[in-house]
Amino acid sequence: MNAETKDTESRVASITGWRRLLVWPLGVIARLWAASLRFELSPESLEAITKKDTPLAFILWHNRLFLAGEIFKRYRRGRTLCALVSASKDGAWLAAFFDIIGIRSVRGSSSFNARESVRLLVSAMHGGHDIGITPDGPRGPMYDFKGGGMIVARRARATVILFGAEFESAWRLRSWDRFYLPRPFSRVRINCTLVPPGNIASRAESQESLARKLCELSPDGVPAGEIPKSGIPNPK
Repeated sequence: MNAETKDTESRVASITGWRRLLVWPLGVIARLWAASLRFELSPESLEAITKKDTPLAFILWHNRLFLAGEIFKRYRRGRTLCALVSASKDGAWLAAFFDIIGIRSVRGSSSFNARESVRLLVSAMHGGHDIGITPDGPRGPMYDFKGGGMIVARRARATVILFGAEFESAWRLRSWDRFYLPRPFSRVRINCTLVPPGNIASRAESQESLARKLCELSPDGVPAGEIPKSGIPNPK
């Protein structure tokens, strides 16, 4: 273990005892809520999301995160999804919540000590786990496709799956990402496509092209012609 890794671990906050118990009811509610949803997938999307011969790097917009745990429970049973979570105190609460809904947290930061965070995610993939990447997270701007996730995919030589969703009926929070909460028992259309590791390694897929594809998979009222090179603008 190098000095940088030790420094990261020394900065990782955690919650225990009664604080962790406070999170448990929220996690149970979220699991029951997500279990009530009715997913619809095309044969192509189903084939992509059930590919289990190699670890996958899931890329999805931050406001679709509510679906992640249930997607793995239904379609990737037996595999583990790892997600980067801040080492801060706020991140400790999120990590505890993720544990309940079936997501393993990799504690780091996409902004502070980013090099170590990339190393941890690559190590998770080399260990046989899937990883989840929100290219506009953790603080936005919404639909701004940042390049950190692609660095992880290139170094891990990973197959990327672009994950999108369309909601029959959903609430949207007033958060920076206008987070989607699908109404219980509503239908959600899941749209997925695979990007082979060769395309990522050779940079055949640019951030702009991936942002466009992710927008098409998660239609949100953003005209394709308005997507700038830096990412996708906030919907009005």
